[in-house]
Amino acid sequence: MKNIKHILAISSLAMGMALPMSSIAQTMMMDESKMGMSQSASMTDGEVRKVDRETGKITIKHGDIKHLDMPGMTMVFTAKDKRLLANLKPGDKVKFMVVNEGGKMRVTDIQPAP
Repeated sequence: MKNIKHILAISSLAMGMALPMSSIAQTMMMDESKMGMSQSASMTDGEVRKVDRETGKITIKHGDIKHLDMPGMTMVFTAKDKRLLANLKPGDKVKFMVVNEGGKMRVTDIQPAP
């Protein structure tokens, strides 16, 4: 009888550990699907407010950045490559791609808006 109680106790502990793990796995799969969404991100419309080529920073008034679930606002971004800022000046209408790299918003592509 003692052996049966031990087996039941161990089984219930194992089940208690397995169930939360399956929900963690589901959560991780959902997060991976969100990551896939950001891979298919689109360009965002914006207007250049300030360019600092020395530091590689650009201030852009932008519309919603849908792939990052960010509303429109004016903010400072860092260019992934300073050369992206070479021909930009305040007032330019642009389309740009931004990614979140460890909490830092980096412009990876920027082009004149048609």
